[in-house]
Amino acid sequence: MKLFSGTSNPSLTKKVSDLLKIPLSKTEVKNFDNSEVRVRILDDVTDQACVIIQTTSNPTNSSLMELFFYCDGLKRGEAKKIIGVIPYFGYARQNIQHREGEAVSVNVVIRFLETVGFDEICAFDIHDEGTGGIFSIPFHNLSALPSLATSVKDYLTKRKVHKENIVVASPDQGGVERARIFGEAFFGNDNFSLVVVEKKRDLENIHKSHTVDLHGEVLGKTVILVDDIVTSGGTLLNAASLCLKKGAKSVLAVIVHPDFSKKAPKKIQQSALQAFFTTDTINLDPSKKFDKLKVVSIAPLIAGELKELK
Repeated sequence: MKLFSGTSNPSLTKKVSDLLKIPLSKTEVKNFDNSEVRVRILDDVTDQACVIIQTTSNPTNSSLMELFFYCDGLKRGEAKKIIGVIPYFGYARQNIQHREGEAVSVNVVIRFLETVGFDEICAFDIHDEGTGGIFSIPFHNLSALPSLATSVKDYLTKRKVHKENIVVASPDQGGVERARIFGEAFFGNDNFSLVVVEKKRDLENIHKSHTVDLHGEVLGKTVILVDDIVTSGGTLLNAASLCLKKGAKSVLAVIVHPDFSKKAPKKIQQSALQAFFTTDTINLDPSKKFDKLKVVSIAPLIAGELKELK
């Protein structure tokens, strides 16, 4: 197996390389002043199974084009099989036509991936699991939620917070299944309290939403808010504020993908959240790190999956 790293998250790929004891294959990526990118494969990949790890977070379009060019270069090098590992799948939230005239952008991205020549795609906690059904090539939707559950459990155990005083919450109606998956991993069964925050989104203004109500009991409890992505932090922090208003003792956040806007880290750090657990699906610039941030690596999950795919 040949392992390649895109430029979006090289530290994650290095961790996977170390775990698998497979050296990173040599490439050359050139970014031009006119914003174009050129990718060149420097290793011999003839009849080899090749894996390219590239998260498609901000700058999403540039990351995607680089990924497409990697695949084309490998295809031209006569690779036997090309597997794309996309820890954070850009455009996954644009999976529905909310208003007339809108593109369903994730469908377009999937068609590009298939057409350029990928044989398989792996991603983590894609926004809507139904998106996997759009692929005509094998698609593996892995989950970081069990790993996050283990870290949160260790954190709360050290603080002597007992399970009977903990509830799991979804910050909106669409994330109930994610919260349930986390809860089952955290408690080891399906016998736990699940709270849902009702939210309304402003379709005319991006990153704008407001909470309407809370369904479930949080009085005196430690609340674990679970979601797949945070960008502005509005949905999450509104949900946290509502839980505290309803009498929650404390609130923690568990988010798979830290797709932070510029102002989000400061807002989260200054909020009433006790801690913010996330993963390294997205490589965070030092300016976007903060004291409440706790990062769990998905490298062992990728390494395990690639061993199976070999």
